[in-house]
Amino acid sequence: MNRINPEFRPSRRGVLAAAGAIGLSLQFMATQSFAASEGAQEKKKFIFVICRGGMDGLTVSPPVGDPDYAGLRGQIALHDEALKLDGVHALHPALAATYALAKAGEARIVPAVATPDRARSHFEAQDVLESGSPVVYGAASGWLNRTVESLGRIRKVNALSVGPTTPLVLRGKATFESWSPGKVVDGSARLPTLLQDLYKSDPVLGPALARGLATEAMAQEAMTNVARMTPAQAAVMPAATPAMTGSAAPAATPGAVRAYQQQGQDAARKLGETLAGFMREPGGPQIAALSLDGFDTHANEGAAQGQLAARLSYLDAVLDGVHQGLGPDWKDTVVVVATEFGRTARVNGTGGTDHGTASTALLLGGALKPGGIVGDWPTLRSASLFENRDLAPTLDMRGLFKGVLGDHLGVERAALDTTIFPDSAAAQPAPRLV
Repeated sequence: MNRINPEFRPSRRGVLAAAGAIGLSLQFMATQSFAASEGAQEKKKFIFVICRGGMDGLTVSPPVGDPDYAGLRGQIALHDEALKLDGVHALHPALAATYALAKAGEARIVPAVATPDRARSHFEAQDVLESGSPVVYGAASGWLNRTVESLGRIRKVNALSVGPTTPLVLRGKATFESWSPGKVVDGSARLPTLLQDLYKSDPVLGPALARGLATEAMAQEAMTNVARMTPAQAAVMPAATPAMTGSAAPAATPGAVRAYQQQGQDAARKLGETLAGFMREPGGPQIAALSLDGFDTHANEGAAQGQLAARLSYLDAVLDGVHQGLGPDWKDTVVVVATEFGRTARVNGTGGTDHGTASTALLLGGALKPGGIVGDWPTLRSASLFENRDLAPTLDMRGLFKGVLGDHLGVERAALDTTIFPDSAAAQPAPRLV
């Protein structure tokens, strides 16, 4: 047993020296701890994906266990083919890679989320989604740019815009890089504009995607026309001829449609992998934003197959490419997928859905905490529908973003409430996301 020598009397110089040594030691440990924390924060990555057009959340994450779902959705309702998440919610079968991440605890759905805007106008809703303002045209910059600016006062943060044009969400005072290898192509094309832009100059994928646009469009039109025929008309319908389909275009057979959709998925996956590659580079961006078009489904939306299913397969491939491309960095990553508004709860007379209110957002990443749905489920009972037509929102989109930016990137609450999302103190951050 160690004993203290009763004769020992430390000198004043010795006490001061010891105190100095302890002070230096504490200072060193604090510096090291701060540096380690700072280094950990610098590894955090955040990607924001905007699905433009008003993505139908009730098809992205069909509430197949809700007793009112099938009746409201009619011909576009999903049934046994839906990928079950719990007793109520599922994912669309085109989101197979996202579903695998959900089963691994690395993806979650936010099934009833909306911005403060209720106008159901694409332009206004996208402005509110990206500016972070509670009112239309209330800010000239985007909330993600202001996030970069806020974090830049603490540490170096690089951001990247992917695509032919920079979305509003990343425009502002803070500097960022942009990447797009081609030029914008025909806006009437059916694949998301970004994928066309990316692969226009590709000698293999470019022509294949161009052919696929025409093939997919013809297939959708043909299926719609056949669905409207009487049995007698269908019995005498002639086989497709070059004059009917266009001499330069391939026949719109199911096999051809699947082949060209696969080309689109390959292109989308390559896009995700390329973005991930940028983010893995030393000194590469920690924050990125990209937008995908084509989610406005007023007619012929489809169910397990069809127009929206094709879009979701491309989205799923982009997300899969990001996941695979990030490799070990996936554990430090959060991806948020959101849209400007959802669609009506009821299917319309043309097999589609009209502009609505709440929709589904997707959360993915190795940094996520495993869990069930984010936010509450309002149900599809008539009394619960917003204005008797739309899924009612139970979570403010700004609260979702605040939860990720605060817990994952370390953005201060005061900045979130006042600068990044002006006048938003009432929008509480979604808890326990990362």
